[in-house]
Amino acid sequence: MFHELTIRAVRQETPDAVSITFDTPDAGFDWQPGQYLTLRADVQGEDVRRSYSIASLPGQPLTVGVKKVDGGLFSTFCQGLKSGDRIQVMPPEGRFVTHGETDIVLIAAGSGITPMVSIAGEALSRGARVTLIYGNRNFGSIMFRDQLEALKDRYVDRFTLVHILSREPQDVDLLNGRITGEKVAALGRAGAVDLTGADGIFLCGPGDMIDDVTATLEGQGIARDRIHFERFYQDGEAPRAPKSAAAEAAAEAGAMVEVILDGARRQFTVTAEDDTVLDAAARQGLELPYSCKGGMCCTCRCKVSEGSAEMAVNYSLEPWELEAGFTLACQTRPTSEKLVLDFDAA
Repeated sequence: MFHELTIRAVRQETPDAVSITFDTPDAGFDWQPGQYLTLRADVQGEDVRRSYSIASLPGQPLTVGVKKVDGGLFSTFCQGLKSGDRIQVMPPEGRFVTHGETDIVLIAAGSGITPMVSIAGEALSRGARVTLIYGNRNFGSIMFRDQLEALKDRYVDRFTLVHILSREPQDVDLLNGRITGEKVAALGRAGAVDLTGADGIFLCGPGDMIDDVTATLEGQGIARDRIHFERFYQDGEAPRAPKSAAAEAAAEAGAMVEVILDGARRQFTVTAEDDTVLDAAARQGLELPYSCKGGMCCTCRCKVSEGSAEMAVNYSLEPWELEAGFTLACQTRPTSEKLVLDFDAA
């Protein structure tokens, strides 16, 4: 699952953000723009893993961007990495990818720019039109600014870059403040972006921004299947639904969980002290696949083959997957005496 990779280079992108470039093996690390890597390390005696989006342009070595979060254990650790260090990395994953769209709108805030750099570079290289609306505090906090300016210079007729700044005034009032649904709509009315003509709109950033902009886009009649998003939260921020009465009862009684992983079967018990299946497995010494632990990345996707369960949150499984019985282990709570989860199910 994890591979130990050597860090080729670490670049300071802003005072609180770095990009990390890896030497990768010949096989196993093919990627698509918009995907992410999961990094893992022992930090202050704790086994910690975090997901970071790939920011590589076409033909460039594998690179991720990491912005330091106040109190963030792993993001702080990453600021001290240097060329030659080795770190555990999971092969690329993620569904936040394009599918041949020819007119794309990208909307990002802060470190949400990371996958957008890669998506924009690939789309422009194959002839697509790209508009990027990018929100930051000020110009000094813009990640990957050099790469974005280089794309703007190279694809002057097909790449539109709109900076929205919340703490550094710009001459045009519309470009000041935070990205909201109304601001995006106003940019559309002003002709800065063609929302209705885009065949793909991609959003990455805090959940409240994504929810607000998505609601506005849908209110303008833009089809939901043209809107794609990848949200992120700092540790502990993601809202979680409380346990249902059925989940509470199953945990109180001690629900038996059996997992099928790499052809092997393992069993453990979910009790009242465990919030999810993933928590119970870790408490009892069983390592299951996971990355974000926030219901966003799908690394822990598995299928309920026996019993029943509920999820605290779900930001990644599609409706057809839910209908087919798939769940996210990091969010799953048994609602039956026995629950069988198949991680090998396609």
